[in-house]
Amino acid sequence: MDSAIRVEELTKNFGSLLAVDHVKFEVKSKEIFGLLGPNGAGKTTTIRMICGMLTPTSGTVVVAGFDVSQKPQEVKRRIGLVPDISNLFGELSARVNLEFFGKLYGLNRATRKERIDYVLGLFQLRERQHNLVKFYSKGMHRRLTIAAALLHQPEILIMDEPTSGLDAQTARLVREIIRDLNKEGRTVLLTTHQIDEADRLVDRVGIIDHGKLITLDTPEQLKNNVQGVRALEIRLLNDADLQRWVPLISKVEGVDQVVLAEGRLRILSKALPEMIPAVVELIAKQGGQIENISVLQPSLEDAFISLTGKSIREESLSKEDSLHNRLSRSGLR
Repeated sequence: MDSAIRVEELTKNFGSLLAVDHVKFEVKSKEIFGLLGPNGAGKTTTIRMICGMLTPTSGTVVVAGFDVSQKPQEVKRRIGLVPDISNLFGELSARVNLEFFGKLYGLNRATRKERIDYVLGLFQLRERQHNLVKFYSKGMHRRLTIAAALLHQPEILIMDEPTSGLDAQTARLVREIIRDLNKEGRTVLLTTHQIDEADRLVDRVGIIDHGKLITLDTPEQLKNNVQGVRALEIRLLNDADLQRWVPLISKVEGVDQVVLAEGRLRILSKALPEMIPAVVELIAKQGGQIENISVLQPSLEDAFISLTGKSIREESLSKEDSLHNRLSRSGLR
């Protein structure tokens, strides 16, 4: 089977809110495919329609050769879902949680024991298997959630923000496990708002923003598309209003785009050597003080900026207009 997941013109409305707007993509068998976008871009809504948890307003989803709307049970047998919000029971131990999920998957006692022992070892949870999950750290909780999704040995693993909120060591372990599962022949579809994760982990990435799929390609090709463009990052000293610099610097000759990224000004330009002195002079004239300035090669972040006009890092930190909050306020989530 060449196609593990095929999404055609997928659309989802929540009342007047258009959460997913005619999204179309294909996940190849045995690849790691990423949906990259800020919080509220429509990633989780798309995942839930692929898994059959939400009914699309329009469009179709075919998973492992089965139309989700017509054969939902066949699809669920073939996928393992790692949701963005835990589906574990805090008042139960890790082992009892896994027993529960094993029974839901229809595994017999011997098979359940074998697979539970395996995933507990894989995720380094064997020593804590009899502790209540409510006392687990966030990292342990996340590892157990992934372990539960693997009990029935699905051919397709769907992961919503698999490393979000994890410490660096646990996130690295999760990424290594994803790679190993892929090497075993499993297809992986994951969502992320982390540029580095998409760059290092996925074979192909689709960039989604405001419910639309903007582009789809390999991380390397997306970076190649911004060759010739270079990035200048500037950190200003004791400046609480960085936003005021964006329109000012945007007017400098040679500047293509200016965005805020984690407390820095990130400037894209095809004429960096000529542009830098003018930007430095402008900042000095306007009373700004430069603490640090760096010239960077094109990155997946720059490709995202070129396509959307904003930094995913800044978008992900700001949840005021996120889909999650808009749905919460409307009572739909």
